[in-house]
Amino acid sequence: MPNFRISDAAALLGVSDDTVRRWIDQGTLETTGAAPAEISGTALAAQALALAKQAGDPTGVLSSARNRFVGLVTRVQRDGVMAQVDIQSGPHRVVSLMSSEAVDDLGLEVGSLAVASVKATTVTVEVPR
Repeated sequence: MPNFRISDAAALLGVSDDTVRRWIDQGTLETTGAAPAEISGTALAAQALALAKQAGDPTGVLSSARNRFVGLVTRVQRDGVMAQVDIQSGPHRVVSLMSSEAVDDLGLEVGSLAVASVKATTVTVEVPR
């Protein structure tokens, strides 16, 4: 099982090193007991799941799409009939291409709360060497 340094754990969770240290001090995130501090992959995965549950889906709808990213619209770029909408969901940037009419109908603008849902038949999983 892999272990992660505080800085690596922070980068993977999209938080600061200080936040990870605070979670360790509060007992929210367990370390392996090694020095310098390391966090097991299992503990880090549990923390990632707990963080994911904190961002509530404001739509209140049921959906078959399990890949839902709650975030803030950070950019709306229109080009005539089409528009590009960027949503920042934690450390993840989701980009959607849609009609400008859809942007207007949804009232999307920078700072809007939005949910990007992704349904795909192919998902590629990679691991570091």
